Amino acid sequence: MTQSDAELVVLAQAGDAAALGALLARHEATMRAVALSILGYGPDAEDAVQDAMVVALRRIGEVRDPAAVGPWLRAIVRNNSRMTLRGPRAVPVAEPEWFAGAADTPTPEEALDQGEMRDWVWHAIGQLSEPDRLVTLLRYFSDASSYEQIAAVCGVPVGTVRSRLSHARRALTGGLRAAASAAHTDITASGASRWREGRDMIATAMGGDFDRVVRESWWPDAELVVPGGPRGGRDLAIAGMNRDLTAGVRQRLRNVVASGDVLIWETDLISPPDDPEHCPPAALWLQVLREGRVRQLTLFHPVAARAIRQPSLV
Repeated sequence: MTQSDAELVVLAQAGDAAALGALLARHEATMRAVALSILGYGPDAEDAVQDAMVVALRRIGEVRDPAAVGPWLRAIVRNNSRMTLRGPRAVPVAEPEWFAGAADTPTPEEALDQGEMRDWVWHAIGQLSEPDRLVTLLRYFSDASSYEQIAAVCGVPVGTVRSRLSHARRALTGGLRAAASAAHTDITASGASRWREGRDMIATAMGGDFDRVVRESWWPDAELVVPGGPRGGRDLAIAGMNRDLTAGVRQRLRNVVASGDVLIWETDLISPPDDPEHCPPAALWLQVLREGRVRQLTLFHPVAARAIRQPSLV
């Protein structure tokens, strides 16, 4: 007997990857029809559909009416398509009312952290090649989520970003359809460890001992890359951090994303009170690791200095 949409949603929210795969396969044709009606034939329409599938993978736990999952999926595609017409955009989402649940409704991050689906998601991301995994983490888990920003961070053309994301999304959604049922490492403990590690390293750096952080966690031949700026090694990184500390700049860790040998820190940058526009308000540290130590760090500022209000120390 064929299971209903509502039954599949309940199973998917409980962590059944096969159920979510069945839902996406069932609704893929109508999702594509929505994209084509707005964008016409071409890669943008396919991107809108594939993005919606990855959003569903992350946010299926937010669906309040399981029987309405079809309209929910099509709403995501519709919003993605409209935003594509408007130009550069952040990570796609559906209409806000779809996510405006009761007070105890989990946030997207909390939904991701519930049940076996969370482990399946991170296991699947971990199976991607390093270039594909890197653009996936930036696209769906960081503030540097537009094609243009990802291209700047990775130092590749926008077309390469598009093709890598397309390949990664096909792998993720294809894995859902195949519904691999292998046991996966619990991500919660690993994520908490990465957060504590990042917090402690930033605290050490803010205490004026960034050189120790670099000596202990970077390879001697590690490379520092600043898109549109200098390239160098450990000495350049230490000199830059010390210069900012002397100027009174502080950093506060806000987000940590990790998968395999790719680690992302997102920090708030707090300029000194007497020079409130000394630096951009945020930084993204993209770290590529080898045997647990940094072999390359790309430092990127996702937002222009005047674009957001400065965070406070409180």
